[in-house]
Amino acid sequence: MNVPFYDVKAQYDSQAAEIDAVVHEVISSGAYVLGKHNKGFEEEFAALHGTKHAIAVHSGTDALRIIMDAAGITRGDEVITTAFTFVASVETIVQTGATPVFVDVDPNTFMMDPACIEAAITPRTKAILPIHLFGQLCDVSAIKAIAEKHNLIVLEDAAQAIESSHNGVLAGNFGLAAGFSFYVTKNLGAAGDGGMIVTNSDEVAETCRSIRVHGMGRERYYYDHLGYTGRLDEIQAAVLRVKMKKLPEWTARRNEIAAIYRRELSGIEGVQLPLVSEGNNHTYHQFTVRATKRDALQEHLKQNGVPSMIYYPVPIHHHTPYKQFTPSWDLSATDLVSAEVLSLPIQPYLTDDHVAYTCEQIRAFR
Repeated sequence: MNVPFYDVKAQYDSQAAEIDAVVHEVISSGAYVLGKHNKGFEEEFAALHGTKHAIAVHSGTDALRIIMDAAGITRGDEVITTAFTFVASVETIVQTGATPVFVDVDPNTFMMDPACIEAAITPRTKAILPIHLFGQLCDVSAIKAIAEKHNLIVLEDAAQAIESSHNGVLAGNFGLAAGFSFYVTKNLGAAGDGGMIVTNSDEVAETCRSIRVHGMGRERYYYDHLGYTGRLDEIQAAVLRVKMKKLPEWTARRNEIAAIYRRELSGIEGVQLPLVSEGNNHTYHQFTVRATKRDALQEHLKQNGVPSMIYYPVPIHHHTPYKQFTPSWDLSATDLVSAEVLSLPIQPYLTDDHVAYTCEQIRAFR
């Protein structure tokens, strides 16, 4: 049996007629930039996450960069974050001229350990960037309390956290602003790139809308900010509106698959299942285990038709452009999880047979 890790085409096939129709509508209308589908998608996403504003942008990376600019992150500032992440979380900090300050992760959740934050705060610290990984939220209550104590901004990297919540409050409501990604393999994926900013601040929303169009203000060709082109294409907005109708069904299926994995893989020596923190609603962008013989297990699965992925094999501070930001303190948990994490197939078009076969192969590994 060959198990598909992703199946973007199956998503398209399930809504092909509606997607084809809306793409044709946009192309034939001639309204390709910031049209009715952008506006509609922003309104629907804000309603989904319970935020006052949603601003559609070209990518999740643009979402992060724009909220940093809007928050006033600049040269000389420090932003506390983690090195166990996709590079966009960090490169956008560096691009502002600020310095990323890495703290260690909780090895059970893979996310920022709040106990490490206060020791990393200096007079130059301006913000904390918690990164919500694999479909669940960081310890947002603890991080928010530390930020308020030290008068720091919280910006959420919610690229993998659509529909994820803590105690019923969805991602995007725990800081000044948050950035989401609609890359093709995300829980809600575009037919290309896409991103969204959410915020409950009128001022931040207005600034973000300006920055995404070259810093233009309310009047055309008059500029209020230093900006660039960061708009979401109208076709992508239209496709995402169609696909968002399926999101509750897809999320439910991800949780069904996760439940099977938890039942069938519980107690296997050398394999640690992902922890769901108390109060969190996990939407399982990835089902990521820790395996003491990770590389051998991955090869075994590959030889038997089961793909897997390593997110992320090398922490950011070990890469050449970012070595200069390696902190003086210990990041041992970050290095540990990078050496052990393995993400199993969990996309919504897996069959129960696919999942059962994956579990059989993991149990068969010695």
